[in-house]
Amino acid sequence: MMKIKYVLSAVLFVCGAVVFAQQEEQSKEREPGHTNQSKFRQLYQEFATPNTYRSASGAPGPDYYQQQADYKMDIRLDDENARIYGEETITYHNNSPDELEYLWVQLDQNVRAKDSKSPLRNGNGVPLAYRTGSFAGEYLGEPFDGGFNIEYVRDASGKPIPYTINQTMMRVNIPQPLASGEQVSFSIKWWYNIPDHTVNRARSGYEYFPEDGNRAYVIAQFFPRMAVYSDVEGWQNHQFWGSGEFALPFGNYEVNITVPADHVLDGTGELQNRKEVFSKEMMRRYEQAKKSYDEPVMIVTQAEAEAAEKGFSTETNTWKLKAENVRDFGFATSRKFIWDMMAVKIGNKDVMAVSMYPKEGNPLWEELSTKVVASTLKSYSDHTFDYPYHKAISVHAKNQGMEYPMICWNYGRPNPDGTYSDRVKYGMISVIIHEVGHNFFPMIVNSDERQWGWMDEGLDTFMQYLAEQEFGKEFPEVIAPNEKYPSRRGAPAAIVPYMAGDQSTIAPIMSNPENVYQLGPNAYAKPATALNILRETVMGPELFDHAFKTYAQRWKFKHPTPEDFFRTMEDASAVDLDWFWRSWFYTTDYVDIGVKGVKKYYVSDKPTQQMREYMANNGVTEDQLPPLVYLAEEDSEDFDPDLKGKKPSEISQPLSEFMMDNMTPEQRAQVAEPKYFYEVTFEKPGGIPMPLIVEYTYADGTTERVTYPPEIWRRSDAEVSRVISSQQELVGIVVDPDAETADIDTDNNSWPKDQSPSEFEQFKEEIKG
Repeated sequence: MMKIKYVLSAVLFVCGAVVFAQQEEQSKEREPGHTNQSKFRQLYQEFATPNTYRSASGAPGPDYYQQQADYKMDIRLDDENARIYGEETITYHNNSPDELEYLWVQLDQNVRAKDSKSPLRNGNGVPLAYRTGSFAGEYLGEPFDGGFNIEYVRDASGKPIPYTINQTMMRVNIPQPLASGEQVSFSIKWWYNIPDHTVNRARSGYEYFPEDGNRAYVIAQFFPRMAVYSDVEGWQNHQFWGSGEFALPFGNYEVNITVPADHVLDGTGELQNRKEVFSKEMMRRYEQAKKSYDEPVMIVTQAEAEAAEKGFSTETNTWKLKAENVRDFGFATSRKFIWDMMAVKIGNKDVMAVSMYPKEGNPLWEELSTKVVASTLKSYSDHTFDYPYHKAISVHAKNQGMEYPMICWNYGRPNPDGTYSDRVKYGMISVIIHEVGHNFFPMIVNSDERQWGWMDEGLDTFMQYLAEQEFGKEFPEVIAPNEKYPSRRGAPAAIVPYMAGDQSTIAPIMSNPENVYQLGPNAYAKPATALNILRETVMGPELFDHAFKTYAQRWKFKHPTPEDFFRTMEDASAVDLDWFWRSWFYTTDYVDIGVKGVKKYYVSDKPTQQMREYMANNGVTEDQLPPLVYLAEEDSEDFDPDLKGKKPSEISQPLSEFMMDNMTPEQRAQVAEPKYFYEVTFEKPGGIPMPLIVEYTYADGTTERVTYPPEIWRRSDAEVSRVISSQQELVGIVVDPDAETADIDTDNNSWPKDQSPSEFEQFKEEIKG
């Protein structure tokens, strides 16, 4: 069979000569030159030059450094007035090679100051409708004043340090420049009014419960925090406008938080005075929870939480938390909280999976939250690195989904009578997976969210998709064995409406989160889908998983850039992906690949008209050419119907002679000679090259699936042809039969043209409503 293909290659050679001759004729009217626009060109123009800080392999270089910021804080919550007070001492370590003349501190709560520029940054018209809380906050009453009130900034000896506040950033003008290798300590005293996060969509704040007069607090971004100084940006100087999240250095925290005595509290870090703030019964239950791997143990029951709701103690307790090597700090506190915990085995140690929620979250939260936390820690650890902290907390907060080290807030509230829909249940499971997963990206693999929202949201949403599918297998009581977890993001078909949308409202993934039109699709869904396609279709799980884990382990507790991710994925897999990153991340192109046309050929015993013209134009006679096998198109005048159905060796004397001279009788008897030859032309109206996945169907009902690598498009961005030979007549072709590539238009995916609903149309029907 291979020898037949060798003979037939001569045909391709001669046809190529014909095309070359035609091009020679056309060259008299030359077109102007052009620059290299190939998606397959190297990413040297887009990437920063490797250096001693960041290597070309994507790994940290020999001179890589990062700063450290340690905090000691005393925090007091004024529950009656919904206000928070703090005094903090920051010790800043300059590990860079540079001398620093001043320090920059982030004041995120200033985004809610009365004079904040954030509400003025977007143009807008009258919407179709407002959320009730948004309308009230916008037009009713005085604007909420939630900015920082800085009472002082002092050095270690207590002397005032001058400072300048520029919106959400504060420059601390230290008395002496901070030399490389030195550290400096200074103190800040501050307070601010805590927002109602259910009204103005704050990432941190309280929810008020009018039925019992209580508040449940989820508090983060609550203290002045050091900005990042790095080899890439110098000082991170992008203001906090609201969408772009955080860039923070790692450090150690000692935090004392004073709250009403009838509150329960948990947060980032390990509780240092558990016996002082826990009752004996809570301690007994806690010790039980540390040994419970199957079911959560109640630390505070619903009955106890409901009793506490009526208290309103005027006494206080101080909860002392200590955390090492974290990039931020958050906590939650309320007298309303039910509290449960269980242990989960991660590597060779136990981690506590924890949930805190008011009775309004039950029965859903008691049934599922902590189990979802445990499942998430296992899934993410399997794909990246063992979760390094001692706990992970899920806190119920209406309409919230936010993440901080070891703690996150999540929505998912049943109806008042305790009933809930599948939509609410799966929404809660998914947001818990997502927010707990943020412990890995970016709390540990510490990307700059302020600049590159997709590096935490996109990677986490991709991991969320994997964890959701694994959760479905682990908990058959939640997901029936024959059902698939209904992931909202990650499957290729789900991103098609966005990628097929209005190009004037689509930005490349490689955009600052403040500058995109649709943050959810841009930073979450599209990069997650791209990585899912990269794993399942382009690289394969084995290569992808090794490379992804390599990235996570190289950059845990460090500050990676997009280039570090892109380079590591290639470095650890030996797959050149420049075309993929350029197409999916740097452009708003879309995938559209289809079948343009199919021509049928048969072996002929004489030269075709095109071949005769070639010989005439070049002064060549047939006896001057090597032995050739000719193919005649079925719809041409060269086609002889009497030759249809015969073996090629019965038609072509040169082929018959070749087989006699080069093959034994046994070999000739075993050859399955193809009777049909097809030239299939595939088109690519879309800008993204992808693997060309084709399923061929033959007249006897057999099918053959071939995946041509994406490099098939490297020389022609518009169309490419392939020759298909077979003993059976080809009756059907389908491109991307399993909807793996996010193809936005499947009308051209079939030959003959398929009239049945596309995969995307079926997907739309499934999710309707």
